[in-house]
Amino acid sequence: MTRYNATETELKWQRAWDEAACFAVTEDRSKPKYYVLEMFPYPSGRIHMGHVRNYTIGDVIARYKRARGFNVLHPMGWDAFGLPAENAAIEKKVPPGDWTYENIAIMRDQLKTMGLSLDWSREIATCHPGYYRHEQKMFLDFLKAGLVYRKESWVNWDPVDHTVLANEQVIDGRGWRSNALVEKRKLPQWVFKITEFADDLLDDLQTLERWPEKVRVMQHNWIGRSEGARVRFAFTEPGATGTESEIEVFTTRPDTLFGASFCALSPNHPLATDLVSRDEEAAAFVAECNRLGTSEEAIEKAEKLGYDTGLKVRHPLAPEIELPVFIANFVLMEYGTGAIFGCPAHDQRDLDFARKYDLNVTPVVLPPQADPAEFTVGNEAYVGDGSIFNSRFLDGLGVDEAKRRVIEELESLKAGTGTVQFRLRDWGVSRQRYWGCPIPVIHCDDCGVVPVPESSLPVELPTDVSFDKPGNPLDHHPTWKHTDCPSCGKAALRETDTFDTFTESSWYFARFCSPRSENAMDREAVDYWLPVDQYIGGVEHAVLHLLYSRFFTRALKRCGYLDLEEPFEGLFTQGMVCHETYQDDAGNWLQPTDLRRDGAGNPVTASGKPVSIGRSIKMSKSKKNTIDPTEIIGTYGADTARWFMLSDSPPERDMEWTEAGVEGAWRFVQRLWRLITEDVASLPAASSAAPASLGAGAADMRRTTHKTIADVTEAIEQFRFNRAVAKLYELTNSLTSSSGTDADRLWARREAFEVLVRLFGPMMPHLAEELWQRLGHDTLLVDQPWPVADSSLTKEETVTLPVQVNGKLRATIDVPLDETEDAIRAAALAEPGVQRAIGDKEIRKLIVVKNRVVNIVV
Repeated sequence: MTRYNATETELKWQRAWDEAACFAVTEDRSKPKYYVLEMFPYPSGRIHMGHVRNYTIGDVIARYKRARGFNVLHPMGWDAFGLPAENAAIEKKVPPGDWTYENIAIMRDQLKTMGLSLDWSREIATCHPGYYRHEQKMFLDFLKAGLVYRKESWVNWDPVDHTVLANEQVIDGRGWRSNALVEKRKLPQWVFKITEFADDLLDDLQTLERWPEKVRVMQHNWIGRSEGARVRFAFTEPGATGTESEIEVFTTRPDTLFGASFCALSPNHPLATDLVSRDEEAAAFVAECNRLGTSEEAIEKAEKLGYDTGLKVRHPLAPEIELPVFIANFVLMEYGTGAIFGCPAHDQRDLDFARKYDLNVTPVVLPPQADPAEFTVGNEAYVGDGSIFNSRFLDGLGVDEAKRRVIEELESLKAGTGTVQFRLRDWGVSRQRYWGCPIPVIHCDDCGVVPVPESSLPVELPTDVSFDKPGNPLDHHPTWKHTDCPSCGKAALRETDTFDTFTESSWYFARFCSPRSENAMDREAVDYWLPVDQYIGGVEHAVLHLLYSRFFTRALKRCGYLDLEEPFEGLFTQGMVCHETYQDDAGNWLQPTDLRRDGAGNPVTASGKPVSIGRSIKMSKSKKNTIDPTEIIGTYGADTARWFMLSDSPPERDMEWTEAGVEGAWRFVQRLWRLITEDVASLPAASSAAPASLGAGAADMRRTTHKTIADVTEAIEQFRFNRAVAKLYELTNSLTSSSGTDADRLWARREAFEVLVRLFGPMMPHLAEELWQRLGHDTLLVDQPWPVADSSLTKEETVTLPVQVNGKLRATIDVPLDETEDAIRAAALAEPGVQRAIGDKEIRKLIVVKNRVVNIVV
C-alpha cells in the first residue's frame, strides 16, 4: 500500500500545466466566453486563509466552466499602491517600491502552490508605470468630459503626520498611527463626479440579478435617493448674519414641519464659519466638533451637543413661531444643505438634543388608534406611520398626502420647493501621500491648472524620496515637483497629491482583457471579455469598491473606452475564515502553533499551563488566531486545504478552521488514493466498450454514478460546494462498499472511478490529474469535458407519496413512478394509519395527484 505524496505530485502537475500553457487564453469567438475574477490582493507579503478560500472558490468555477466548453479568462494581479508600503519605508528604511515588488514575488510563489488555473501571462501590478499611465490619461479624459473637478472640502487632517486620513484611520478622534488629535481642514481636492450617474447607479441595481440581495440593499442605501423639500427659514433679524437672510434646509419629512422646535447648522456651514470669526465661544465649540472626524458613524455615536447662536428664524408656515438656531455636532455639511430643522417628537437624534437643551417636543404624527388628546412622546421618538395632527391645515391627512400638501403650500408661499436629494457624495480622490498614482496636472501662476500633455505620460513617481520629514515626500522633494508649464513655458509646480488607491481597483478588471496593449484597453478585447461573468470577494467591499467600479465603467463608456455600464454581471461574497482564540492565565493572546495537547486532548501552553479558549472569530493578527496557509500546504498539500475550504459550510457563510477538519480532509485524500490505485489493475482498459448488458449490481452502480453527475453539476452551478462535496463522499462510500469481479461490474466501476475523478477535479486538481493518469489516460484531465449525466439513469424509479386524510398526514407509500391510480388507491387504503383515520366513516372523495399526493376526504 502506498501513500499519496502531495508535495511531489502537486509540483509535477503544476509544471505540466505551465508547460502546456493550459490556462493562457485569447479571444475566441467560436466558444462562449466566461470571465472569472477574484478581488485582487494587496501585496502584504503573506497569503492568508481568506485568500485560500476566495481563490479556491474562483478556481473551482474557472475549472468547471472550462470543462463545460467555455473560453475562460481567469487572471491575477496586485492592488499594489497604499499606505502600508509607506509605513514599511519609515519603519524598515526600505523604498516602498522595493518592499512592494519583493512582497509580490513572495505572494506569487505562495499562490502558485495552490494550483490555481490562472493566466499568469496577464499579471499586472497597479504600482507599475505601465499600468498607472493609462489611469492618468483616463483622469484627463474624465476632466475633459466634465467628470472631474477641483474644490475645497473638509477632510480629516493629522497634524503630526501632515496627511489626510480616511475616516477608518481616525480612532477616538486621534490619528491611527500618530495618536495626535485629528483636525478637520478644508483643503483643495480633486473630485470624481460620481453623482452625475446617481440615478443610473441606483436604478440599474435592479438589473444585477446575480448579485446578493444584501449587497444591492447596501448600495441602494449608500446612494440614498430621497424625495423631500428644500425649506427656507427666514431670520427674524436678517442683519445679524451679514448678507444671509435665511437658512435653507433639506428634509425628507416636510409633513412634520409643525413639530419643529429648532434649526441647527453644521459646524462647517458658511453661517457657522461667519459666527466663529466673531464669537470665541462658537469658535471653541466648532474646534471641538472638528476633532470628531468626518465619518457618519463617529458623529452618530458622539453625544449630541449644540451651541446656541442667539439667532432665531421664523417658521415658514407660521411666521409668528420663532425657532432658535444652534450649531450642532451631528449635522453633516456633506448631506443636504448642511442645515436641518429639528422635529424631536419623530427623530431620536433630535429628541435627545431637545431634552438636553430643554426645547419643545410637539408630536405631529399620531399612531393608529391613538387618542390625540392623550398621546405624548417621552424619551423615545415615534417614527412609525400614522395621521397628522397638531398641524393646522394638515390635520387628518396621512403622511404621504401631507408631504404633497405641505410642498404645495411651501411653493405657493415661495418658502420652499419639492426636490430629490441623494445621500451619495462626489468622490474626493486626492491623497497627500507618496505611494500612489501621481495626479497628472501642473499648477501655473499664470495659466492656473494645466493638464499634463498626453505625450508626457506617465508622470512617474521619483524613487529617491526621503521619509525623514513628516507629510508627503513629494512636497519636499528637491526637484520632482518643479517643472515648466506646458502652456506658457514658465516655471510651475506639479500636483503633489496622489490618487486614492480605490482608483486603481476601479478599472483593473478591464485592463486584464488586454494587459500588454499600448492603450488602456483594446476595444476588441474588452468587447469580447466584459462584463466579468463571476466576481468573487469579501462583503466588506460591497459598497465603495463596487460602487466606484460601477461609476468608472460608466465614465469610461462616456469617454469611448468601452461599451457597457455594469462591470460585474455576477457577484459572490464569501464568508470569513474563523478560528477559536487562546489566552494564557495573564490574558496574553496565543497562536495555535504555540500550543500542544495534553493527555485529555485539551490545548495547553508549551510548558503545560492551562489555556483559556475563546470563541471562534475571524482570523486576526491582533488575536493571534491565524493559521499560515503555506505551512498547511507544505504539510498536507494544496488539495487538502482546498477540499476543507469547500466542504465545511456554504461558501457565503463564515467557516471555522479546525485541526480536526483539515486532518479529516487529508484522510479523505488518502482514501481516494487507495480506493482507485489499489483497484485499477483489475479494471478493463481505458475507453473499453460497454458490455452488451448489465446485471443488477452494475446497473445500480451506473445509476448512482449518473445521479452524482447531475447532483454535483447542479450544486456547483448554485455555488453549493459543500453539497457537491457531500455527494462525492456518498459516491466514494458506495464504491468502497461495492464488490464483484464480473466484467459488467468492473466496467461500471471504471466508469464510476473516472466520473469521480472528473467531478472532484476542479476542487482537488492535482490528485485528480494523478489519478486520471493512473487510470490509463495519456491526456491531461484539465482538457477533458465535464461528464454528462444520462437522463435515463437519473430518473427516479419510485416515488414516495404522502397520504392525507381530511388534510392530515396519516402515511407515506412508495410506488413505481407513474403508477396507475387504481394501484395507488389500493396501496393507500391498505395502510394501517389510513384505515384507523377512516374507521367506519364513509369515503366521500379519494383524489390521486400523480406522483405527488393522495388526498382522502371522509
